[in-house]
Amino acid sequence: MRKRGKKYIEKRNKIDGAEKYDIKDAFELAIGSSYIKFDETIDIAVKLGVDPRHADQMVRGTVVLPNGLGKEVKVLVFAKGEKEKEASDAGADFVGNDDLIQKIKDGWLDFDKAVATPDVMASVGKIGRMLGPRGLMPNAKTGTVTFDIDRTVKELKAGKIDFRVEKAGIIHTSLGKCSFGVDKLLVNFSVFIEKIIRLRPASSKGIYIKSLVVSSTMGPGVKIDTNLIKDFIKN
Repeated sequence: MRKRGKKYIEKRNKIDGAEKYDIKDAFELAIGSSYIKFDETIDIAVKLGVDPRHADQMVRGTVVLPNGLGKEVKVLVFAKGEKEKEASDAGADFVGNDDLIQKIKDGWLDFDKAVATPDVMASVGKIGRMLGPRGLMPNAKTGTVTFDIDRTVKELKAGKIDFRVEKAGIIHTSLGKCSFGVDKLLVNFSVFIEKIIRLRPASSKGIYIKSLVVSSTMGPGVKIDTNLIKDFIKN
Protein backbone atom coordinates (compact mmCIF):
# COMPACT_ATOMS: atom_id res chain seq x y z
CA MET A 1 0.00 0.00 0.00
CA ARG A 2 1.33 3.42 -0.99
CA LYS A 3 2.47 5.54 1.94
CA ARG A 4 1.29 9.16 1.83
CA GLY A 5 3.33 12.11 3.05
CA LYS A 6 2.35 14.37 5.95
CA LYS A 7 1.42 17.29 3.67
CA TYR A 8 -0.90 15.13 1.58
CA ILE A 9 -2.59 13.71 4.67
CA GLU A 10 -2.99 17.20 6.11
CA LYS A 11 -4.75 18.40 2.95
CA ARG A 12 -6.84 15.24 2.63
CA ASN A 13 -8.13 15.60 6.18
CA LYS A 14 -9.69 18.93 5.22
CA ILE A 15 -11.91 17.16 2.68
CA ASP A 16 -14.84 14.96 3.62
CA GLY A 17 -14.37 11.91 1.41
CA ALA A 18 -18.02 10.95 1.78
CA GLU A 19 -19.43 14.35 0.85
CA LYS A 20 -20.33 15.51 -2.65
CA TYR A 21 -19.55 19.21 -2.91
CA ASP A 22 -21.02 22.15 -4.75
CA ILE A 23 -19.13 22.61 -8.04
CA LYS A 24 -17.46 25.90 -7.12
CA ASP A 25 -16.60 24.65 -3.63
CA ALA A 26 -15.05 21.50 -5.11
CA PHE A 27 -12.72 23.51 -7.33
CA GLU A 28 -11.77 25.79 -4.46
CA LEU A 29 -10.91 22.75 -2.35
CA ALA A 30 -8.90 21.18 -5.18
CA ILE A 31 -6.86 24.36 -5.63
CA GLY A 32 -6.43 24.70 -1.88
CA SER A 33 -5.21 21.12 -1.64
CA SER A 34 -2.14 21.84 -3.74
CA TYR A 35 0.97 21.57 -1.60
CA ILE A 36 3.70 21.33 -4.23
CA LYS A 37 5.87 24.33 -5.11
CA PHE A 38 5.19 24.10 -8.87
CA ASP A 39 1.92 25.19 -10.48
CA GLU A 40 -0.09 21.98 -10.39
CA THR A 41 -2.57 20.94 -13.04
CA ILE A 42 -6.24 20.55 -12.16
CA ASP A 43 -7.50 17.18 -13.36
CA ILE A 44 -11.00 15.76 -13.60
CA ALA A 45 -12.31 12.20 -13.71
CA VAL A 46 -15.82 11.57 -15.05
CA LYS A 47 -17.46 8.19 -14.48
CA LEU A 48 -20.08 7.56 -17.18
CA GLY A 49 -22.95 5.12 -17.34
CA VAL A 50 -21.68 3.53 -20.55
CA ASP A 51 -20.02 0.27 -21.51
CA PRO A 52 -17.19 1.21 -23.91
CA ARG A 53 -16.85 -2.45 -24.91
CA HIS A 54 -19.83 -1.73 -27.16
CA ALA A 55 -19.01 0.48 -30.13
CA ASP A 56 -22.32 2.34 -29.84
CA GLN A 57 -21.46 3.42 -26.30
CA MET A 58 -18.00 4.80 -26.99
CA VAL A 59 -17.70 8.44 -25.89
CA ARG A 60 -14.91 10.28 -27.63
CA GLY A 61 -14.45 13.88 -28.67
CA THR A 62 -12.49 17.11 -28.63
CA VAL A 63 -13.10 20.52 -27.09
CA VAL A 64 -11.25 23.82 -27.08
CA LEU A 65 -10.92 25.09 -23.51
CA PRO A 66 -11.60 28.87 -23.52
CA ASN A 67 -8.80 29.53 -21.04
CA GLY A 68 -6.40 26.96 -22.42
CA LEU A 69 -4.36 24.52 -20.37
CA GLY A 70 -1.79 26.94 -19.00
CA LYS A 71 1.15 25.25 -20.66
CA GLU A 72 3.01 25.39 -23.93
CA VAL A 73 1.77 22.77 -26.37
CA LYS A 74 4.39 21.62 -28.86
CA VAL A 75 2.65 20.80 -32.14
CA LEU A 76 4.21 18.72 -34.90
CA VAL A 77 2.74 18.70 -38.40
CA PHE A 78 3.36 16.07 -41.07
CA ALA A 79 2.74 17.77 -44.40
CA LYS A 80 4.26 18.60 -47.76
CA GLY A 81 4.17 21.41 -50.28
CA GLU A 82 2.10 24.48 -49.50
CA LYS A 83 0.70 22.88 -46.33
CA GLU A 84 4.17 23.02 -44.76
CA LYS A 85 4.19 26.81 -45.04
CA GLU A 86 0.60 26.96 -43.74
CA ALA A 87 1.65 24.93 -40.69
CA SER A 88 4.66 27.15 -39.99
CA ASP A 89 2.60 30.32 -40.37
CA ALA A 90 -0.01 28.91 -37.97
CA GLY A 91 2.62 28.43 -35.27
CA ALA A 92 3.51 24.74 -35.53
CA ASP A 93 6.73 23.93 -33.68
CA PHE A 94 7.91 21.20 -36.07
CA VAL A 95 6.95 20.77 -39.71
CA GLY A 96 8.05 18.16 -42.22
CA ASN A 97 7.38 14.67 -43.49
CA ASP A 98 9.99 12.03 -44.21
CA ASP A 99 12.63 13.90 -42.21
CA LEU A 100 10.44 13.95 -39.10
CA ILE A 101 9.39 10.34 -39.59
CA GLN A 102 13.05 9.27 -39.64
CA LYS A 103 13.79 11.41 -36.59
CA ILE A 104 10.96 9.71 -34.69
CA LYS A 105 12.19 6.29 -35.79
CA ASP A 106 15.50 7.23 -34.20
CA GLY A 107 13.75 7.82 -30.88
CA TRP A 108 12.84 11.53 -30.85
CA LEU A 109 9.42 12.32 -29.37
CA ASP A 110 9.75 15.86 -28.02
CA PHE A 111 6.25 17.09 -28.94
CA ASP A 112 2.76 17.00 -27.42
CA LYS A 113 0.39 16.83 -30.41
CA ALA A 114 0.76 15.61 -33.97
CA VAL A 115 -1.25 16.65 -37.02
CA ALA A 116 -1.07 15.23 -40.54
CA THR A 117 -2.60 15.98 -43.89
CA PRO A 118 -4.42 12.98 -45.40
CA ASP A 119 -1.98 12.69 -48.31
CA VAL A 120 0.96 11.81 -46.04
CA MET A 121 -0.81 9.38 -43.71
CA ALA A 122 0.52 6.35 -45.60
CA SER A 123 4.03 7.41 -44.59
CA VAL A 124 3.04 8.41 -41.05
CA GLY A 125 1.43 5.00 -40.58
CA LYS A 126 4.90 3.46 -40.62
CA ILE A 127 5.56 4.93 -37.15
CA GLY A 128 2.08 4.19 -35.80
CA ARG A 129 3.48 1.68 -33.31
CA MET A 130 5.61 4.40 -31.78
CA LEU A 131 3.01 7.16 -31.77
CA GLY A 132 -0.17 5.21 -31.01
CA PRO A 133 0.62 3.95 -27.49
CA ARG A 134 1.67 7.50 -26.52
CA GLY A 135 -1.51 9.09 -27.82
CA LEU A 136 0.44 10.98 -30.49
CA MET A 137 -0.89 9.35 -33.66
CA PRO A 138 -2.88 11.72 -35.89
CA ASN A 139 -6.49 10.60 -36.05
CA ALA A 140 -9.38 11.78 -38.21
CA LYS A 141 -11.81 11.24 -35.32
CA THR A 142 -10.01 13.86 -33.22
CA GLY A 143 -9.56 16.22 -36.13
CA THR A 144 -5.80 15.79 -36.41
CA VAL A 145 -5.86 14.27 -39.89
CA THR A 146 -6.98 17.22 -41.96
CA PHE A 147 -6.13 19.68 -44.71
CA ASP A 148 -7.36 22.52 -42.47
CA ILE A 149 -3.92 22.91 -40.92
CA ASP A 150 -4.19 26.56 -39.96
CA ARG A 151 -7.28 26.16 -37.79
CA THR A 152 -6.17 22.84 -36.28
CA VAL A 153 -2.73 24.06 -35.22
CA LYS A 154 -4.13 27.25 -33.71
CA GLU A 155 -6.77 25.30 -31.74
CA LEU A 156 -4.18 22.88 -30.38
CA LYS A 157 -1.87 25.71 -29.35
CA ALA A 158 -4.82 27.46 -27.68
CA GLY A 159 -5.78 24.48 -25.53
CA LYS A 160 -7.78 21.97 -27.56
CA ILE A 161 -8.00 18.63 -25.77
CA ASP A 162 -9.14 15.23 -26.99
CA PHE A 163 -10.63 12.64 -24.69
CA ARG A 164 -12.13 9.18 -24.76
CA VAL A 165 -13.79 6.92 -22.25
CA GLU A 166 -11.57 4.17 -20.87
CA LYS A 167 -12.51 0.52 -20.30
CA ALA A 168 -13.87 1.26 -16.83
CA GLY A 169 -16.19 3.93 -18.22
CA ILE A 170 -14.05 6.84 -16.97
CA ILE A 171 -12.79 9.90 -18.82
CA HIS A 172 -9.66 11.56 -17.44
CA THR A 173 -8.48 14.96 -18.62
CA SER A 174 -6.98 18.25 -17.46
CA LEU A 175 -8.76 21.59 -17.19
CA GLY A 176 -5.93 24.03 -16.52
CA LYS A 177 -3.61 25.12 -13.73
CA CYS A 178 -4.15 26.00 -10.07
CA SER A 179 -2.93 29.51 -10.87
CA PHE A 180 -5.96 30.04 -13.15
CA GLY A 181 -8.16 30.53 -10.11
CA VAL A 182 -11.68 29.20 -9.67
CA ASP A 183 -13.49 31.37 -12.22
CA LYS A 184 -11.33 30.44 -15.21
CA LEU A 185 -11.35 26.77 -14.27
CA LEU A 186 -15.14 26.82 -13.98
CA VAL A 187 -15.42 28.25 -17.51
CA ASN A 188 -13.23 25.42 -18.84
CA PHE A 189 -15.21 22.88 -16.84
CA SER A 190 -18.52 24.19 -18.17
CA VAL A 191 -17.44 23.86 -21.82
CA PHE A 192 -15.99 20.40 -21.20
CA ILE A 193 -18.99 18.97 -19.33
CA GLU A 194 -21.45 20.40 -21.88
CA LYS A 195 -19.55 18.53 -24.60
CA ILE A 196 -19.68 15.31 -22.58
CA ILE A 197 -23.46 15.69 -22.22
CA ARG A 198 -23.91 16.32 -25.95
CA LEU A 199 -21.95 13.14 -26.71
CA ARG A 200 -24.28 10.90 -24.70
CA PRO A 201 -24.88 7.74 -26.75
CA ALA A 202 -28.50 6.98 -27.60
CA SER A 203 -27.98 3.47 -26.23
CA SER A 204 -26.91 4.75 -22.79
CA LYS A 205 -29.72 4.13 -20.31
CA GLY A 206 -30.17 5.29 -16.74
CA ILE A 207 -27.78 7.71 -15.07
CA TYR A 208 -25.26 9.04 -17.59
CA ILE A 209 -22.84 11.03 -15.41
CA LYS A 210 -22.38 8.81 -12.38
CA SER A 211 -19.60 10.67 -10.62
CA LEU A 212 -17.22 13.60 -10.95
CA VAL A 213 -13.95 13.98 -9.07
CA VAL A 214 -11.63 16.97 -9.37
CA SER A 215 -8.09 17.19 -7.98
CA SER A 216 -4.74 18.87 -8.33
CA THR A 217 -1.93 16.76 -9.79
CA MET A 218 -0.64 15.54 -6.43
CA GLY A 219 -3.63 16.38 -4.25
CA PRO A 220 -6.61 14.35 -3.00
CA GLY A 221 -9.78 13.99 -5.05
CA VAL A 222 -12.85 16.11 -4.32
CA LYS A 223 -16.26 14.71 -5.27
CA ILE A 224 -18.75 16.94 -7.09
CA ASP A 225 -22.51 16.66 -6.63
CA THR A 226 -23.61 15.58 -10.12
CA ASN A 227 -27.20 16.67 -9.39
CA LEU A 228 -26.01 20.28 -9.69
CA ILE A 229 -24.66 20.01 -13.22
CA LYS A 230 -27.83 20.93 -15.12
CA ASP A 231 -28.43 24.11 -13.14
CA PHE A 232 -24.75 25.02 -13.36
CA ILE A 233 -24.77 24.79 -17.15
CA LYS A 234 -28.00 26.81 -17.43
CA ASN A 235 -26.35 29.64 -15.53
